[in-house]
This record gives sequence, C-alpha cells and structure tokens, in this order.
Amino acid sequence: MLLRVTVLTVVLLGLVAFSILLAKVTLTPSPASEDIVTSNLRPGRSLRQYAEDYTFLAACKQAGGNVLLGVPFGLLLPFLVPRRLRMISMTLLTAAVMVLVELVQGALVTGRAFDIDDVILNTSGALLGYFLLGRRISHSYHAHAHTPRAEAVEPEAEPKAAERKTPSRTKTKTGTTKTGTTKAGTPARGTTKAKEPVETGARTGSTRLPKARGSSGRPTAGVGQPGSGRALLDRLRRR
Repeated sequence: MLLRVTVLTVVLLGLVAFSILLAKVTLTPSPASEDIVTSNLRPGRSLRQYAEDYTFLAACKQAGGNVLLGVPFGLLLPFLVPRRLRMISMTLLTAAVMVLVELVQGALVTGRAFDIDDVILNTSGALLGYFLLGRRISHSYHAHAHTPRAEAVEPEAEPKAAERKTPSRTKTKTGTTKTGTTKAGTPARGTTKAKEPVETGARTGSTRLPKARGSSGRPTAGVGQPGSGRALLDRLRRR
C-alpha cells in the first residue's frame, strides 16, 4: 500500500511538472511567426517543409523537439491507465491531449497554428518512451500493487483443502463379512461336516481318534481304542 501511494504521488507530481513545461513551450505567443505560420490539416506537409526549407539542424530541432515532448506521456500515463489495452489507452490519451493543445494554439495563441504533424510527432514520442522504459516499469508496478490482493484470497481456499484431507466417519469392521465368517478365526456356515478337522482337546492337548464303525455303520465297542483289553492283547501278540 505504501509503495502504491508513493509511486502514484511521484507520477502525479511528474505530470504537473510536465504540464507546466508543455504549456510554456506550446502556449507561449510568437508574434514574429504570425505571418509565416499557417494551419496544417494534411499529415506529412510540415515534415516535407522541414526537409526542403529548413537546414538539417533546424529540421532535427523542430521534429526532435516534438518527439521529445511526447516521451513523458509514455513514461507516466501507463501508471494511471488499466492494465488491459494499456498501450492503446496511452496512445489515445496522448493524441487527445495534443489535439486539444493544438486547437488552443490555433485559436488563442498569437503566432501559432494547428498542425496535425505535431500531433503525430508527439504521439510517436509517447510510443517511443513507452517501449523503451514505460512498459517495463509500469508492468513491475502493477505486478507488485496487485500481489497483496492475491495473497489475501489464498487463505479462503485452505479450509476446503483441509476438509478433503479429513478421513470419513464410516469405519469398516475387520474380520466380519455378510456371507463369510461372523468372527475372526471361526469357520463359515457354508462348510460341510466332512471337511471338519480332527477334534482337539482343549485342556490336555491330546487328539481324540474317531470311533471305529462296523459294517452296519454303528461304532464297535473296544475296537481300536488305546485303553481297551483287546488292544493290549494285540500288542503282546505282535511282540
């Protein structure tokens, strides 16, 4: 903010000083030229007169003075016009101001007349000053002047980014499925009895052998059991 106010103050002071100089140069009466100077509405007519009737130094002084008179427009106006179409706006403002000055010269100032070539030379000087230095410094000024506004908008987008990063409230239960197991480590309901593993003893850790069955499918008592007398007899016979 301080930089912006300082730059605008310097620009306005420069415009005031340039306006005083412009008025002194263009609106000063010249009685000696009253019978010589005539109005010119045809572009290029005065330039041809400079080349034919004036000496080289006099022609450079006349044309170069009009060009230099427009350079301050190209240095100061870019700070005041909007960023879009800056060059076009600066050119139109310079041409409008110089047309107004030339009209005042022709109507009110003695020894001076309206000359369209002066307007063209002044506008060319404004474009020259703009391309040499005005464009660069005005672009830097506008970039720094609009930086704080861009930074002030950025924090508004931070809460939205933070909300996206927060995890969802829904939690999935581990170890449970709708059609699979109800608790972790327990078999599913769809399993058959034929696939059941051998039962294990919870307290002693010893395995229980399945009961021997006869031809009718009923279990036979004492056959194949490790604690029966028949099993002891079989072991003694084998020895």
